[in-house]
Amino acid sequence: MSLVIHLQRLWRALRGSPYSWPAIDVSLPGGRHLHLVGSIHMGTRDMAPLPARLIKKLRQADALIVEADISGNDTPFSNLPVCPPLDERLNETQLACLEKLADEQGLPLSRFDSQPLWQIAMVLQATQAQRLGLRPDYGIDYQLLTAARESALPVKELEGADSQIALLCQLPDGGMALLDDTLAHWHTNARLLQVMIGWWLQQPPSNGTASLPNTFSQSLYDVLMVKRNEAWRDSLQALPPGRYVVAVGALHLYGEGNLPQMLK
Repeated sequence: MSLVIHLQRLWRALRGSPYSWPAIDVSLPGGRHLHLVGSIHMGTRDMAPLPARLIKKLRQADALIVEADISGNDTPFSNLPVCPPLDERLNETQLACLEKLADEQGLPLSRFDSQPLWQIAMVLQATQAQRLGLRPDYGIDYQLLTAARESALPVKELEGADSQIALLCQLPDGGMALLDDTLAHWHTNARLLQVMIGWWLQQPPSNGTASLPNTFSQSLYDVLMVKRNEAWRDSLQALPPGRYVVAVGALHLYGEGNLPQMLK
């Protein structure tokens, strides 16, 4: 490494993040350069439009890579199996907690009666985000997908929506752990969303590090974060030479078992 490059990297490290959004640059052997963007799947009005410098990076890239292309109108929740009633799947404490939270969010409990437990958790989380002022069309990956289409830039998926749903369907006990974690860490998850919004509107994490509250049990974290990061690492390492903007959920870039560490 030349002295100039070393000094440039040292200066960036001392200064903090070189970008006004959460992002980490990783170069792989063979001329593959990744701009990893910490996406939030739902955003606030103030998070649009995207930073001009990020759009410029996108236009200079060979492709945009996302977890799943969510730019279409198809719902990923079609053709799910019908589940037994909730009172057959939850104990009294769990059911009472779910009923209380659903009522606070203005959601009738009957809506969830035949849904998988993981789907109930996701609906609750999406409703919480909406209550905090977040909308899907202001989500970072959605905005990047729209910009990529406008520039006729190729889009590649790391998983795709069908694979994500398949993973959730394979969670033990119908996704009981995800629902339990959602109920137990409800207020912590709200703070986490606000932290990530702050990364886009105020200041991204410095030097690629961030202290984040834990909203997953360890076993669920391994399945939904670490194992997926490992699969994504393998996919990214198999890319042909080029420059890529890679948008994944911000939690995948920071914390234990994160994607940048695996790539480096």
